[in-house]
Amino acid sequence: MNRRSFLKGAAFVAASVAARPLLASPMAEAGEEAPLRVARDFSFGPDGSFTLLQFTDTHHIIGDPRSKRALDCVREALDAVRPNLVIHTGDILFGKPDMESALEVLQLLAGSGIPWAVALGNHDSQFGSTRKDMFDLIRSLPGCVNLPPKEGVYGSSNDVLRLFGAQGIERAFYLFDTMDAVILKGEEEIHCYDYIRHSQIAWYRAHSEHLAQENGGQPVPSLAFFHIPLREIEEALISGTILGGTNGEPPCPSRLNSGLLAQFREMGDVQAIVTGHDHDNDYVLDAGYMYYIYGRFSGGDTIYNHLGREGYIPSDGPTAPGTVSGCRVFRFQEGQPGFETYVRLYGGEIQQRLEL
Repeated sequence: MNRRSFLKGAAFVAASVAARPLLASPMAEAGEEAPLRVARDFSFGPDGSFTLLQFTDTHHIIGDPRSKRALDCVREALDAVRPNLVIHTGDILFGKPDMESALEVLQLLAGSGIPWAVALGNHDSQFGSTRKDMFDLIRSLPGCVNLPPKEGVYGSSNDVLRLFGAQGIERAFYLFDTMDAVILKGEEEIHCYDYIRHSQIAWYRAHSEHLAQENGGQPVPSLAFFHIPLREIEEALISGTILGGTNGEPPCPSRLNSGLLAQFREMGDVQAIVTGHDHDNDYVLDAGYMYYIYGRFSGGDTIYNHLGREGYIPSDGPTAPGTVSGCRVFRFQEGQPGFETYVRLYGGEIQQRLEL
């Protein structure tokens, strides 16, 4: 059984010190209906910049020495980057005891004084605890800005964060819960990753429309963060251009098309889709209409990973020689339509510095 088959089988069976000044959250405080509440509002710093740090796929197992690099990577990046916001795009853990394993990673975020949020991954509810219980643990920790699950919206970790400049709202960051596996009628023995559901799309559209109204009728430039990539990335790899990074394995999305990309394009606000899940990928793909961006694998050796300092290194074992964990950084400048992104490796090396 190859490494991808193993992961698919496991999924099927399981079926602010550095934070800049914050604004109030008027959508929540003004008594707006719960579907339009935002998780947190942020503002640019005195230098007009805002830095977002993404971790993904830490795959931590408490007490397992193979996890040491994951903890060291997270700890070092928090101290070195000192971002305004941290988003973890899932697969925090990869074994029992699951709550304790997740907590050891999350306590590093909670103790940093930096606001943080999580978009859950497929493995985060596969080792005993329900997704709700895991999300309750996450939300109980200091610094976490995730709101409770939205009534009537599929999944737990669906959220919106807003970034304001002197002239008003400039950015939105959407978090979607891509859940775990889904069992389809007549295909009970075939693995299928879950997909973004209609209720999540309706929730997104409601926010997108509301934010556009706040912005004088213009779409608010946004990024969408979630764990499992969309199916359309496979086509984009054929017709698009990789601007930087390693393409070390085929994407592993759901077999079902969620329809979310069509909604992003119709609303005209989401500039980039940022995911994890596929550990040997850390590239930025320009599809012409959208950037598909992989975070850098932030884990240790509890799970497959082959990203080295010079790119993909084939290996018969679970870890290739020279494997280096890391994170992805996004930097936004007040009044500027684009953004910068780069990968920071454990140890401090910077790769893929791109202006998008």
